[in-house]
Amino acid sequence: MSDNFFNLNNPDFYGTILRFVINTIFLIILIRGIYFKYTKKEKFAFTFFLMGIMVFFLTSMLNTNVLMQFSFGFGLFAIFAILRFRTRNFSLKDMSYIFTVIGVSLINSLKLVGFPVLGVIIFNIIIILSVIILEKFSTKYNTTTHTIVYENIELLTNGKKQKLLKDVSDLTGKEILRVKIRRIDFKEKIALLDIYYKD
Repeated sequence: MSDNFFNLNNPDFYGTILRFVINTIFLIILIRGIYFKYTKKEKFAFTFFLMGIMVFFLTSMLNTNVLMQFSFGFGLFAIFAILRFRTRNFSLKDMSYIFTVIGVSLINSLKLVGFPVLGVIIFNIIIILSVIILEKFSTKYNTTTHTIVYENIELLTNGKKQKLLKDVSDLTGKEILRVKIRRIDFKEKIALLDIYYKD
């Protein structure tokens, strides 16, 4: 670590502050603007922000080459990955956001020669846009499946698909996207249906 890192007269100090401002802006967009919008999990916002801030400053203080800074950042991620197996609080999506927060903070903390601000911002924008596109894709196509016992087998005939979807939606209180027939018992007048809906 450089002895002049905390020296206000050191040009690197103001470069670090500028990188920190950029990092904070994109962390707010990523965590508050995207993560919270799609998951509604307030409890992890504190963890993600603090993690991003600490990764940024720890890697900024390394007076080494870019490879060493990256190695340190991914070493931190490895620690959190190990912690993930010791707790059930983090889902796979949460872990993906942890990795993204660490990655963004790591990229923004690199001591690049001349600090090409526009290039760093473009990289951050690409990451943010990728997260938005993946979230929209996941929201559109990710469905939950359940099997139910259905009694109104008259609606299982051809041409009554919309009535069937509406009836099952009314019964379950979910917006049913599609229904798959598993088995029909004409003697008992019941059917087993797989229903698909957005969670």
